[in-house]
Amino acid sequence: MLVIFAFLIKYAQDLPTAKEECSYNELFGFIFIDSVPGEGTTFMMLLPAHETVEIEARDPRARASRGARYKGVVLLVEDEAPVRAFASRALKMRGLSVIEAASAEEALGMLKDEALGVDVFVTDVVMPGMDGPTWVRQALKQHPDTKVVFVSGYAPETFSETGGDIPGAVFLPKPFSLTELTETVQDQLSQ
Repeated sequence: MLVIFAFLIKYAQDLPTAKEECSYNELFGFIFIDSVPGEGTTFMMLLPAHETVEIEARDPRARASRGARYKGVVLLVEDEAPVRAFASRALKMRGLSVIEAASAEEALGMLKDEALGVDVFVTDVVMPGMDGPTWVRQALKQHPDTKVVFVSGYAPETFSETGGDIPGAVFLPKPFSLTELTETVQDQLSQ
């Protein structure tokens, strides 16, 4: 921890000065920085555990799924780099193949490759440019069997107004845990 704080103090003058986000990846950990002039700076640190401590799970299903390995291909569409990095890493740790896109337009461009097989779309609802439900409707015309997980920090009503008409789609509110994300994706894959 001291090394990380020394790193931040030493390079504090190089931190973003406008409404920007950046990520410092040191020693397989992540430090996400969100800085807004006049409001302050938020640091989110994701550090790897050095020792695993087994805790008795209350829910037997949760205990069984904790180390489960899944199979499938996920197209992850998220405009916020820190959220995309967290979600991608979480899904990969469970054995899923993850293809990342920073926008709906990028995702649709990737799906033009007919050799690309995707089992689940995991997408933000509200993004700059095309929103999640709009691009998913277009993608489902060519990939009708693909499952859909919408994620958003906005109220679920936002999703029901824009994407509630997509059959089989599920909504996962942000912030979500690694377990919530992977179990939601697995539930979609098993349908």
